Amino acid sequence: MKDVKHRAAPRTPWVGICRSKLLALLCLSSLSVGSAGQACDWGLSPFQHGERVNYDVYYKWGLIASKAGSASFEVRDTVRNSERAWRYHLLFRSSGMLETFYKMRDTMTTYFSPDNSIIFAAKMTDEGGFYLLDELSFSRSGDRTSVRSYRRTRTAVRIDTTLRTDACAYDMLGAVMYLRAIDWDKLRPGDEFSFRVPVGKNFVNAAFRYAGPETVRLNDPARYRSHHFHIDVYDPAFSQSKEAAEVWVGDDGNHLPLRVRARLKVGAVEIYIRNPVNLRYPFGCKIETAK
Repeated sequence: MKDVKHRAAPRTPWVGICRSKLLALLCLSSLSVGSAGQACDWGLSPFQHGERVNYDVYYKWGLIASKAGSASFEVRDTVRNSERAWRYHLLFRSSGMLETFYKMRDTMTTYFSPDNSIIFAAKMTDEGGFYLLDELSFSRSGDRTSVRSYRRTRTAVRIDTTLRTDACAYDMLGAVMYLRAIDWDKLRPGDEFSFRVPVGKNFVNAAFRYAGPETVRLNDPARYRSHHFHIDVYDPAFSQSKEAAEVWVGDDGNHLPLRVRARLKVGAVEIYIRNPVNLRYPFGCKIETAK
């Protein structure tokens, strides 16, 4: 079906968060691995039913540093199409100065089979009166992945097409699972992974590069043991493609993203973990400060 262009939402200095939030949360939730020779599924699942992790989202522009919203992730053991499945859900809510003139309530939901094969993903965008629903249906045949991409507003279908790739493909949440399932023992600084994310009628290309172990600070005096990754994103939402974003993943059994930084055309987005609950393993990456 031919794509019909829709009127873009109003532009403000904050609206960079809007588009790139879907790519800024890319560091949390928008990577999909597709390098040659890599398996599209994985065995390690460092989560359990009922896991919930909250994040604070900040927008930084020069000397301005303001809280822009909060994001929450939740894992559920559920049923889809009469089959058992994992449900991974993200909710983003704007707050602070952004909330006063550009309210956002965005959600993403991804379903995986018990063997961690992606089944279906949906993203609902509700930003400043602008509404969009994206649905992705995945199927695999050998090494080839097909993705039916369906997009609509409240009044019309905008996209209904099928994308195909020989690379692995996940939605914007599916790659969080991959990121968390990496075997740290096999990683070496400089290791690089290419990946693709289906967005609308196309794939977004990126590269995911391991920088090595690092101690990182968040919004508290404590330090955290982490694994540091750079992300190259070839999308106009970012001011640069090389090292467009960074993510620090906690060095314990949960492999949770602790901190994210995404450079935008105007300013940057920073994301910090807060109040993880019902984790499968102890939250052991925190280094307590001396009293």
